[in-house]
Amino acid sequence: MSGAGYWITRDVFARALGVVYLIAFVCALNQARPLIGERGLEPIAPWVRAIPFRRSPSLFHLFPKDWALATAAWIGIILSCLVIAGVAFRYSSWLAAIIWGVIWVLYLSFVNAGQTFYGFGWEDILLEAGFFAMFLGARHVEPQPVSLWIFRWLEFRVMFGAGLIKLRGDDCWRSLTCLNYHYETQPMPNPLSWFFHWAPQWTHTGGVLFNHFAELIVPFGYFLPQPMASIAGLLTIVFQGLIMASGNLSWLNFLTMVLALPMITIPGRIPAPDPAGLTYKYCVIGAGILVGLMSINPVRNMLSPRQAMNESFNPLHLVGTYGAFGSITRERYEIVIEGTRDETLTPDTKWVEYEFKGKPGDPSRLPPQIAPYHLRLDWLMWFAAMNPSPDDPWFFHLMQKLLQGDPATLGLMGPNPFPDRPPRFIRAQYYRYNFTTPDERRATGRWWDRRLVATYLRPISLDDPAFRSLIARQGWQ
Repeated sequence: MSGAGYWITRDVFARALGVVYLIAFVCALNQARPLIGERGLEPIAPWVRAIPFRRSPSLFHLFPKDWALATAAWIGIILSCLVIAGVAFRYSSWLAAIIWGVIWVLYLSFVNAGQTFYGFGWEDILLEAGFFAMFLGARHVEPQPVSLWIFRWLEFRVMFGAGLIKLRGDDCWRSLTCLNYHYETQPMPNPLSWFFHWAPQWTHTGGVLFNHFAELIVPFGYFLPQPMASIAGLLTIVFQGLIMASGNLSWLNFLTMVLALPMITIPGRIPAPDPAGLTYKYCVIGAGILVGLMSINPVRNMLSPRQAMNESFNPLHLVGTYGAFGSITRERYEIVIEGTRDETLTPDTKWVEYEFKGKPGDPSRLPPQIAPYHLRLDWLMWFAAMNPSPDDPWFFHLMQKLLQGDPATLGLMGPNPFPDRPPRFIRAQYYRYNFTTPDERRATGRWWDRRLVATYLRPISLDDPAFRSLIARQGWQ
């Protein structure tokens, strides 16, 4: 693709990437304080004291405060809007680079200080895309093909890495049966997941075959001449759109669709672009060389029979290796948190459930559409349910916050079942969830069947000696 042919593509791609960053910063504005703030589930201040800046650079090493989290999120939102509106790259390549650089530094600060709640593979993908967006140039400047190849290579690692990890991981990908389970057991089903689950078997088998085609064969088309590269990009967008329609996977699918845009030639009239300056050209070439050198470890990882699913090789989260769903869970378990105001527990104690915004709870509730928004606490609850007993400190801190009736923490969840005063006791039950069959759905109106398996966490209160000891050791407020 010539530089001129990339002009409209670059414009659309930059604005679309700005949309992803806008979503990410809105998530940070809404969730960072209760998750990692001064009184969050994983407070940021103890973390910055324990982790050297060189290991995990973040602006919040300097300001581990709630106001700093909010300020960084708001600045990120404003700059993302400037990108979406085209203002960021309307005047000069240097202004565009500065704006993208600030966006990248701000989000890097959230990811590197986000601890468990920011430990998702798509954070690294977004950071890598944001960093190399600094080399896209201004709108009136002739695009540099090298910057196109940088994003093609990023998309290749995202897609091909995911394909390889599946072949090397769960044998259901090789037997073409993974989609028999995935729609039901994925982290957060959406309104269509139930329908995908009960679709004919041939759609499940065909879906796995299409998955292998889209992730193992199509990515090589990214490097072919036009129109083959455009066809490969469009196939990737269709594939990711189908996944997005079947479940809530944060902005992973949306971001992967955006990263497919640099493969596509978008026709249209364009003004005669200004020639790129020599310094800008050298910077882009330097970025390409940097990517080439930093790709050695990701390539080794992809070729290794012990391939890591998501691996970052540097604290700046640049040129990593990616992959998703190397294994598929066969059964869905959910942690259901319950509270009671009873002063004394008896067999007749009435327990009331807490609902989450996204994850399954009430069997009669239709799974909501959340993506491309990211509910971080809901995702961590899915991971926590993989263990039949609690072992995450943040989970016990969540219990403390609910017993205290903490408004910020309750804002991460569904409607508060104890609006007047917090519960006296709280517990967590461990349930097995299954989608209802079509006949059960018609008869009962429920989307889920669930069966109590065990008590996940025994009833506790703020007066519980063992719980108070844990709170003191952790230094929670």
